[in-house]
Amino acid sequence: MSDYESTRYEIRIGGFGGQGVVTMAVVMGETASLFDKKHVVQTQSYGPEARGGASKSELVISDDEVDYPKVLEPDVFIAMSRAAYLEYIEGLKENGILIVDEDLVDVEGDLPKGVKVYKIPATRIADEEVGNKQTTNVVMIGAFAAITKALSVSGLKKRIKERWPRFAELNLKALDLGMKAGKKALKAAK
Repeated sequence: MSDYESTRYEIRIGGFGGQGVVTMAVVMGETASLFDKKHVVQTQSYGPEARGGASKSELVISDDEVDYPKVLEPDVFIAMSRAAYLEYIEGLKENGILIVDEDLVDVEGDLPKGVKVYKIPATRIADEEVGNKQTTNVVMIGAFAAITKALSVSGLKKRIKERWPRFAELNLKALDLGMKAGKKALKAAK
């Protein structure tokens, strides 16, 4: 069902407060746990600014019980703001995956050896195609799912319908457009 080799898969998500970074990790973690039958630990941190300041949320997904809850070397870093990129890029694993919102994050500096970078116009897709900027995080979940195959699409769809029943149609559209953007980014990287 997934392409990752190790039983422990670490994900870091960074953005600014108000982008739904924590919600993103929670939905991804719930999907992995409830529908994909994985063990999951989710943690989060954000500065005193809350809205506007850099925030991060992290997930550890494993086939086995998670013995240590903190992300040590993320396999994937999803950067949704420049400040979060600069603050949280350190530690990304060699041959890891970096997914960025291309309108908000310029990839700069030296990346670890073999890191694959995928640029997703998540905010633009949410604003222009979905018609609601608040779905940017769901667009990015879709891109993550398409790029990594670490979460089941059927599980994500079920979780989104359960979590946001009043806004299910809007969020499922955002997920679908995010997956399309992720597949396009995968092709562009080859």
